Amino acid sequence: MRRLPAVLPFILLAVFSVLLAAGCSSETTEHVEKAEQLEPAPVSVVTVKQQTPARQVEIMGTVQAAESASIAARISGNIVELPVSLGSRVSEGDLLVTLGADEINAQLLQAQAQFEQAERNLARERSLLAKNAATAETVRTLEETRQIAAAALREARTMLGYTTITAPFSGIITRKMASIGDLATPGKLLLQLENEGHLQVLADVPESLVLALSIGDELPIHLPAAGLRTTGRIIEIAPTADPRSRTAPVKLTIDSAEQIRSGQFARISLPSERGIAFMIPQDAVLPFGQMERIFLTDGQRARLQLVKTGLKHDGTVEILAGVAAGDRVIVSGHRHLQDGQPVTIN
Repeated sequence: MRRLPAVLPFILLAVFSVLLAAGCSSETTEHVEKAEQLEPAPVSVVTVKQQTPARQVEIMGTVQAAESASIAARISGNIVELPVSLGSRVSEGDLLVTLGADEINAQLLQAQAQFEQAERNLARERSLLAKNAATAETVRTLEETRQIAAAALREARTMLGYTTITAPFSGIITRKMASIGDLATPGKLLLQLENEGHLQVLADVPESLVLALSIGDELPIHLPAAGLRTTGRIIEIAPTADPRSRTAPVKLTIDSAEQIRSGQFARISLPSERGIAFMIPQDAVLPFGQMERIFLTDGQRARLQLVKTGLKHDGTVEILAGVAAGDRVIVSGHRHLQDGQPVTIN
């Protein structure tokens, strides 16, 4: 489907205005003549001036925990203890998972016995060497055997340590993919732990806008699901853009709140280009079918004017077509005005 040209709304506005002025001239003239007989309405006005509003571009982002850990086993074994559930809050060092350790315990006992035997053999040969009853080469061989046994003992102790998994930091269990009795294998995800006390928003910013951002910049963020508006501070900007999406990841830190959850949708407002525009109070604009209207005045009578609006900012609205610098726009007392009605300016 082809997009309509950007100038089409302006063309339609001009055509509609011409039709309103010419095609329905007799009806309009009669209406204006009646309006001219009405009592003057008290109104307030503002003079249209050129301004340079700050334009905003909205991009999408996702809330995520600044600290997040995928909990997985380093060795294979059946889960014999799993004292946490989905949503459990844990402190750093708390037990998360225990694996069956019978086989590893047996390996540890064997390694301990082999190390002790190597120590005894080495001590005996050193004693004999002192009496010239053994050779130095035999002692060196037994020293190497003792080093190998010590390394095996350390490895067995390390493997035993892998049978217990503890929390690397304080946080909340956000995913649980295992149960007691399941077989854990290296790399298989068991739990997801996140620190929701420190949250951030990750957004993919178009390459045309990312160059205008800097570390430390603060941007408005809207979290619809949480019903909150807050401010995020940029802490990371990717040095390169994705060649496929033409965007660069940007991270912003935000204050934690009870309503905010990891994974929520966020809207981030970015400053864009600035341009000259006519800005008037939003209250001055009234609906007119599928279009919008305002009332202008020459100081004596109200004149209906169709307009096309643009961006809204801080109680004002941008007028893209329908007004010129110096026009006086009625901003109060205009809701029941008729085209051509006399007015008195407060």
